[in-house]
Order: sequence, then C-alpha cells, then structure tokens
Amino acid sequence: MSDKDASSPTGPSPPLASPPTPLRISFPFLREGSRVWERERKPPQPGGELPSPLPTKRTRTYSATVRAKSGPVFKGVCKNFSRSQGHGFIRPVHGGEDIYVHVSDIEGEYVPMEGDEVTYKVCPIPPKMQKIQAVEVVITHLKPGSKHETWSGQLISS
Repeated sequence: MSDKDASSPTGPSPPLASPPTPLRISFPFLREGSRVWERERKPPQPGGELPSPLPTKRTRTYSATVRAKSGPVFKGVCKNFSRSQGHGFIRPVHGGEDIYVHVSDIEGEYVPMEGDEVTYKVCPIPPKMQKIQAVEVVITHLKPGSKHETWSGQLISS
C-alpha cells in the first residue's frame, strides 16, 4: 500500500492543526471558591431577610420543649403584641424583665392585645441561654372595653 492509496478520492486533505487559542469552557459551579453549592443547599430568603435566630414552636428542639412543658406556669399581662411582626412582650405579674413571645407560642383563638391577662411557661433562648421566651401562652382574661381580633380576622368586643 502506498500513501497515494490512503488519500481520499477527492484529493489530499489538509493537515489537522490545533486551534490558535485553547478553548475555555467555564462552569461557575466547577470553579474553586464558588459558592453555588452553598446556595443550592440553602435557598435565599424572600425579600433578602435573614432567618430569625429565635426558636419558634416549629424550630425548637425536643429537649427544650420537654423542659418548657415540665416548668411552672406564670402569670403576666400583655405589654404589646404586633400581629404583622409576629411577636410581642409580656410583663410578668411578679415583676422583672419583659418576656419575649412569638406568634407560634400563643394558644387560643384571640390575638393578644395590650392589657390582656395571660398565663405562660418559659423556655431559655439559645445560644447563650441567658434570656427567656414565653411559651404555651394562654389569654385568661381579655381587657374589658376593647375590641379583640381573632386569628381569622373577626373583631369581637369584650
């Protein structure tokens, strides 16, 4: 066999050469230092808001829930509560620092208002466990002469 036999019937083909510049295919998820993997595991919060560091009824650990349920029941008065923000504060009857309460920890059908008498249990707030949060909050007496709202949005005068 000769070289002439190996050529194509249309004539000799041009020699193969590499491209003048190497091709660069870049995938951002393959680059070192890229944070795409982290973003895939934890989707961004809507509106750019950071998640709350305070434990809610849903995110509280089982052991913290058990400790709170076994604790004593305290009495207090609702100092303020914002339904739109989802939290408020309770002023203890025995005095002391106001206690934070999250919307998920309120039992019953009424939205608490300033002056409502409540009972509650306490749970420490992580990570330092120095402050406390009210859990299992129950409105015992509605403030007389005020209009109360139910969680469904109905207004009821007391």
